[in-house]
Amino acid sequence: MWKRLPFRLRGYLITMTGVLLLSPDALLVKDTQVDVATFMFWRGLLLGGVLLAIAALRYGRALPAALRACGPAIWWCPLAFAGSAWAFVIGNRLTSAGNVLVMMNLAPLVAGLIGLLCFGQRLRRQTWVVIGICVTGASLMAAGEVGQGSLLGLAVALFVPAAIAINTTVASVQKGDRQRGVDTTVVLPLGCLAMLLPAIPLGGVQLPPADDMQRIALMGLLLPAAYFLIQTGPRYLPGAEVSLVMLLETLVGTLLVWAWLGEVPTLLAFVGGGLIVAAMLLSGLRDLYRQRRKAAAGAPDAQRLQQRLVEEEGTAEAGEATGRGEMGSERP
Repeated sequence: MWKRLPFRLRGYLITMTGVLLLSPDALLVKDTQVDVATFMFWRGLLLGGVLLAIAALRYGRALPAALRACGPAIWWCPLAFAGSAWAFVIGNRLTSAGNVLVMMNLAPLVAGLIGLLCFGQRLRRQTWVVIGICVTGASLMAAGEVGQGSLLGLAVALFVPAAIAINTTVASVQKGDRQRGVDTTVVLPLGCLAMLLPAIPLGGVQLPPADDMQRIALMGLLLPAAYFLIQTGPRYLPGAEVSLVMLLETLVGTLLVWAWLGEVPTLLAFVGGGLIVAAMLLSGLRDLYRQRRKAAAGAPDAQRLQQRLVEEEGTAEAGEATGRGEMGSERP
């Protein structure tokens, strides 16, 4: 069933699942009282430990080769990942969670511009339209949040979408010899290392209170799966479209903070969030309709044909390797 889905739809489903798992992040950040350095040290340590274990289990001794295959992403993605994490946490401490989540809505626009100007990565007209609608929705949400946080917090929060855009775009342009491109999830432990190292000289190496430690440990369970899935998204989608799916965190995260901490969204926030969800839903339904119409007309699926060719080549190479092994075993 999964292999029958179009590559673009797979990317949307993978990224959307990751974003839903990431949505409680703002709530957990706001609900802890420990200082930022201690929070970032434990966040990086727990998250990095789980992600490193996942990478080691998946690749084993081939992990160094998988890292080298990432190309420039081995430097850019970890630094952007760590930078977005620090900015997200500091921004949430200085301003309302709604403000930070709203600023994140600029990520798809920034990612689209970076992809176009730096890598020549062109997006569909439909994607630009959806980005425009979502930015409009984010602006409405921002208008409703004006005056609920500090200007410094807003300035820090602006760094979050830029870092997310750099991470997703650089990851999406790393093309390997397969349809899905390079697996950049293996660089996430390096991002966690870059996240926790600055916390050490800032005095972050200390044990938080029991209540805060419970929330940080909960992040250690949810965030590895969330970031792994989100970082997998660029293997199927352009960075701007991955950032576009991440807009769901704005709506879900804001609702969670409202329900748990009482930061009540304004009417404009609800209207803006509704625009974001409606635009993404209609875009996804339009893609599905277009795909089914092409299939009904008998048009070949170019992505599926290419995937089949890659699988056939891999089978042929495995057969040749087996043949060489048998010939070697026959030699005296």
